[in-house]
Amino acid sequence: MFAAHDSDFRRNCSELSIQPGIVSWFALQVRGRQEFNISENLGSNGYEWFLPLYKSSKRWSDRIKQVDSPLFPGYVFCRFNPMDRLPILKIPGVIQIVGFNRQLVAVDEDEIRAIQALVASGIPNHPCPYLELGDKVRIESGPLRGLEGLLVEFQGNHQLVLSVTLLQRSVAVKIDSASVTSVRTSIAPRAEREYTEPRGMRLAFQP
Repeated sequence: MFAAHDSDFRRNCSELSIQPGIVSWFALQVRGRQEFNISENLGSNGYEWFLPLYKSSKRWSDRIKQVDSPLFPGYVFCRFNPMDRLPILKIPGVIQIVGFNRQLVAVDEDEIRAIQALVASGIPNHPCPYLELGDKVRIESGPLRGLEGLLVEFQGNHQLVLSVTLLQRSVAVKIDSASVTSVRTSIAPRAEREYTEPRGMRLAFQP
């Protein structure tokens, strides 16, 4: 069911609706632990793909090892013409293109660029619960300069959270609150999720 801001969500979703023949980013729901194989498959078939990773600790029998893990487990981003999506859906391990209300919707380009900038910066980050409320701010200095999101405090630290609205997932990174300026206050509605074909992304600052 939709939350109280259902109308806002529908409007935002409409704004992200694709145009036939336009190459856009979409989120692919894939089978667990198949993200790397599917990304390689997409690349070998000439598709532009994006699998954001972070360093996580895995315990082995006698030690703890740092490994690369997907920031959004079970999902791979791919850029393609929605009118020619059948070859992608036929790739082994691809379950479907994430969607909303049986509508094909592209992922917000700004959100993709924000996640790419975060990954490229090398700043430690990790998955976190999807965030909804907060003061919208803009980073004015450092490698993430120009990104906007919601500023929140968690265990005494301020963190920037980049959110993928479509997946209801977020990524958190510590940030110096002195390096940000207020933009405006905003509320992000909770979305109903359906897995058929796509929706968009949003930035957020939180714990």
